[in-house]
Amino acid sequence: MRNSLSPALRRRLAVAALAAVAITVAAFTLAGMAFHASGAASAATATGASDSAGQPAVAVQTVRVQRAVIAQPVRGYGIVATSASSLTTVNLPYVARIVQMRVQTGQRVTRGTPLLVVQADPATVLAATQAKSAVTLAQGELARTQSLFDKGLATQSQLAAARKANDDARQALAAQNQSGVASGNQVVAAPRDGVVLQVSVAQGDQVQAGAAILQLANDTEVTNTRPNVTLGVEPSDAATIHIGDTVTLHGLSASLAKAAIAGRVVLVGAAIDPQSQLVDIGAIVPTGQSAFIPGVHVSADIATRGGTHWIVPRAAVLKDEQGAYVFQTTPQNNARRVAVTIQVENGDRYGVEGQLDAAQGLVVSGNYELQDGMAVQTGGGAPR
Repeated sequence: MRNSLSPALRRRLAVAALAAVAITVAAFTLAGMAFHASGAASAATATGASDSAGQPAVAVQTVRVQRAVIAQPVRGYGIVATSASSLTTVNLPYVARIVQMRVQTGQRVTRGTPLLVVQADPATVLAATQAKSAVTLAQGELARTQSLFDKGLATQSQLAAARKANDDARQALAAQNQSGVASGNQVVAAPRDGVVLQVSVAQGDQVQAGAAILQLANDTEVTNTRPNVTLGVEPSDAATIHIGDTVTLHGLSASLAKAAIAGRVVLVGAAIDPQSQLVDIGAIVPTGQSAFIPGVHVSADIATRGGTHWIVPRAAVLKDEQGAYVFQTTPQNNARRVAVTIQVENGDRYGVEGQLDAAQGLVVSGNYELQDGMAVQTGGGAPR
């Protein structure tokens, strides 16, 4: 037997060894691919789990909400002391000449203050004198006729005529006395407290009976129901205004831009003014010694539909097909959608009704990004 292998046998052994190595390499390769596939699957599973955890919390700003009295303002424009019921016209029931003016426009007067001195027209004084003489004559004629009648020398008809003439003379004298006609200079005094709003005559003028001499406006301290401010409002707003509503006046001039004074409504017009096409609102405003003197043009905010509601900023209220709503933050830092009904609008605030919670923050910024139940993050974690 020979110790060395034949060449053919050596070739077969070499081929078998190479095949074994190839099989081993293939096995390791498949194992590595399986391991990588398993790792990729695990990574994908982890990523999917991370994505399913939900979106990040939305950053929001909140404020506290509370119930308080709020009203919806109606804007009106007008002038102080122009209501007809707040004016008193001073005139004379007889023809007279203005001897002296004692007051001027804008002057504040009290009851009994001398306004002017007048002198009745001579013809008017003569008529008053004749009325007195006529009474004296009629009384004498009645006494004489009564005496004759008692003696049977006058008829019943003559006595009746004498009585009628006496009555007529007395009535004519009473009318003259009521007019206050007298000879010489007469002082005309203010019938009440007020402010001289307009003077229609000048010293030396002769005025006719009943002609306006001057106008007195209600003084600033008003104690009755006569308005001293007249305002015009849009007809659509007039129905919401009621007697007793609060009125806040603001000056239209630059000097009164920051001035304000409050009063109340005492008259709501029931018709549209044909000239202004607005509804007149009468108000009593005790202007005192303020700059709101008669004749000042003003704007006014009339507080209507006043009541106690949840007061929320306008920015907090959103609207969709379901209506108005707001978001509050729960103790678990989730957004809670709350449906609300807007009752009152006042500038940048609403008065609303709904199931709000005073202990939860009201979202005023970031609410457009929210949906019910979403996670939120507030500054410091507490509403401000």
